[in-house]
Amino acid sequence: QVHLADSGGGSIQAGGSLKLSCDYGRIPYSGYCMGWFRKGAKNEREAVAGIGADGSTNYAKFVKGRFTISRNDAQGTLYLQMINLEPEDTAMYYCAARVRPPFKGGGDCMSLNMDYWGDGTPVTISS
Repeated sequence: QVHLADSGGGSIQAGGSLKLSCDYGRIPYSGYCMGWFRKGAKNEREAVAGIGADGSTNYAKFVKGRFTISRNDAQGTLYLQMINLEPEDTAMYYCAARVRPPFKGGGDCMSLNMDYWGDGTPVTISS
């Protein structure tokens, strides 16, 4: 079984930075990709960023170069570094893993059809 524990959220002012973490330990599958998602005021879950088994990354258009996704498989940790945060980034952020193919590229983990989800970590950005 795979357990994802996301953390690092908080309440900060616009223009600030946060780094989210997701501890996933050892995933007992031959390959997988991982992603960050969020659910905000519209109450719809949307993809933020994905990182594939090959290390390639993909980002939603609204990221506009402000976020960086990375993973450390040796430690079993996924990260999302966020800078220049805006009030529109206020949401519950979730990490997720996909172990079914396709999972090679970062774009493969921009789908809501993921296999495992964290419980979420809240991010609140005030103006």
